[in-house]
Amino acid sequence: MYTESSYFARNTLLNGYQLSRLYTFEVAARHGSFALAAQELALSPSAISHRINQLEAELGIKLFLRSHRKVELTEEGKRVFWALKTSLDGLNQEILEIKSQELSGTLTVYSRPSIAQCWLVPKLADFTRRYPAISLNILTGNENVNFQGTGIDLAVYFDDSPPRQLNCEYLMDEAVIPVCTPDYAARFGLTGNPDNLRRCTLLHDRQAWSYDSGTDEWQGWARNFGLMPDIARQGIGFDRADLAIIAATHHLGVAMGRKRLVNKRLEKGELVTPFPKMEMQCVQHYYAVTLSARQWPKVDAFIHWLKLMADE
Repeated sequence: MYTESSYFARNTLLNGYQLSRLYTFEVAARHGSFALAAQELALSPSAISHRINQLEAELGIKLFLRSHRKVELTEEGKRVFWALKTSLDGLNQEILEIKSQELSGTLTVYSRPSIAQCWLVPKLADFTRRYPAISLNILTGNENVNFQGTGIDLAVYFDDSPPRQLNCEYLMDEAVIPVCTPDYAARFGLTGNPDNLRRCTLLHDRQAWSYDSGTDEWQGWARNFGLMPDIARQGIGFDRADLAIIAATHHLGVAMGRKRLVNKRLEKGELVTPFPKMEMQCVQHYYAVTLSARQWPKVDAFIHWLKLMADE
C-alpha cells in the first residue's frame, strides 16, 4: 500500500541526510553482517539496523533480506551496492591523484574505430612505456559521445568542425588518395590512368566524418582532379574506413585511403597508389576532445603524447 511519504521517497533524488546512512549500508553490505558493520563503525547492531530501516523507508527500496542468523542483499540492494562502491572507488582514486599529483589511474579514451585500429592502437606501447602507472581503456564508435556521465575522459575525432562547448586540441591534418593492391592495379591498367576507375569497384567509407558522408570522399576527390564525379556512385559501402582498406587488401577494389591510416600498408607494399600525384588534402582534421573541467594531468599527458605521435 502506497502512502504519500512512500510515493515521495520513490520519486525524489538523494539528499544530504541519506549520505551517512548510505555509508552505513555500504559497510553492512560489504561485510554481509550488521554485527560486523557495528564493529567497524563503533555502533551497536541495533543502531545499524535502525539506520538501514530508515534508508529503506526513505528510498522506497528494500535493500536487505533479514533472517534470524544472517542478512542478504536483495537484487535491488546489489544494484545500489555496486553503484555506491563504484562511486566510492572513483572518488578515492581522484582524491589519491589530487594529493599525489602523479600521473596514475585509469584513463578512458574514445575513438573512431578506423583511427583506433590503424593509427592509435599500434602506437600505444610507446605511451605505456612513458606512463606505466596510467591504465588505459579504449572505446570505439562512430557517434559523437556525450561526455557527461559516460566515464569517457578524452575522444579522438575526425571532422571539419570541432564540437562546440568542448575543449578541442588540434592533432594533425589528413590527405586522401586512391589505394589498391598491386595485382588489382595491374589487372585494370590503373597506373597513371584514372579514367580506368570506371571499370573498377570503388570502396566507400560512408561514415567518413558523419553518418551521412555517403560517397562524398570519392566525389570530392574526382571533382578536385577534373574527373566526372559520377564514377563515385558505383561500388561497395562500409561504415568504417579500415573495413574499406581491408577489402582493398583482399583485391575487392579501390579504396579512398587516408594517408595517416594506410601509410604502413603502403610501406609494406600491401597497397599501392596508382595515381601518386593525385593526393588531395582533406578539409577535415583530427582533434582530441575533452570536457574543459576534465583537464587533469593524465588527460594532458595523453594529449601531449598524441601530438608527439602526430608529428612522427
